[in-house]
Amino acid sequence: MSVLEVRAPGLLTTVQDLGREGFGTLGVSPSGAADPVALRLGNRLVGNAEGAAGLEMTLLGGTFVFPEGATIALTADFGASLDGLAVPLWTSVAVSGGQELRTGATRSGARCYLCVRGGIEVKPFLGSASTHLLSGLGGHQGRALRKGDVLKIGTAANPFRKRTVTAKALQRFRPRKALRVTPGPQQELFTDLARQMFHDITYRVAEESNRMGLRLEGPSLPASAHAEMITEGVSLGAVQITPTGLPIILFVEQQTTGGYAKIANVISADLSSLGQLRPRDEIRFEAVDWETARRLLIEQEALLASEGLLA
Repeated sequence: MSVLEVRAPGLLTTVQDLGREGFGTLGVSPSGAADPVALRLGNRLVGNAEGAAGLEMTLLGGTFVFPEGATIALTADFGASLDGLAVPLWTSVAVSGGQELRTGATRSGARCYLCVRGGIEVKPFLGSASTHLLSGLGGHQGRALRKGDVLKIGTAANPFRKRTVTAKALQRFRPRKALRVTPGPQQELFTDLARQMFHDITYRVAEESNRMGLRLEGPSLPASAHAEMITEGVSLGAVQITPTGLPIILFVEQQTTGGYAKIANVISADLSSLGQLRPRDEIRFEAVDWETARRLLIEQEALLASEGLLA
């Protein structure tokens, strides 16, 4: 049995796959990878199914040992080294038994995925391996990894084959700071001035942001936009306006209901960009119509499925 040993966990490292859809009515949000595109690409590099579980590292990565060896891929620049030698990014890498993988502070984006051929094996919760930190369920004992944890690696029949994501594909998947949004269900509750301000303001990601939601800092919208409403179901990427007049973007461990008016919703094709936003990053909201949002998602999925994605 192959395993991964945790020598240092980093700031916040969890087991994540693509989440558990369909349980919102039970009050369980999907969780899953904050940047699902990066996880899918990393899994393809090592020959896994796109939804296989990997490790999501946030802002500061950890140190890991593979006693029996492994095939791995890393999806962001966290200054990774293998026994002191730099590890190429977006490339499958063969790790010999006993080698130590060390990652550090982020040099780009907020999250790096460590994908291992065979995937990380944990007991599923509601059909998913993803860690739901708020409820303490799923993943490895429902929590972030700690020093001394040992994780099982699944079996893989295919031999090692070195693969790399092409530069052209990486450019297409580059995280955006201009987030495209469609109208929210309560957009009409906001004045013309408030809607215009929302799209004109450059917001800053607050330090209090996490996997539940991204709090934004900036000028407040007019007071008429702050009224609370009857609680209703909310979606991933919904942009709520709080009583302070500032937005919160609901994220992968969101509450499943909310009582603040939603002025907009981040489109599906840009949800992965949310997962790479760091505290103090600056963003703007760009309005698009429903047809454009649908077309952009179809184009993204076509690129993810294309044979020319990997070299």
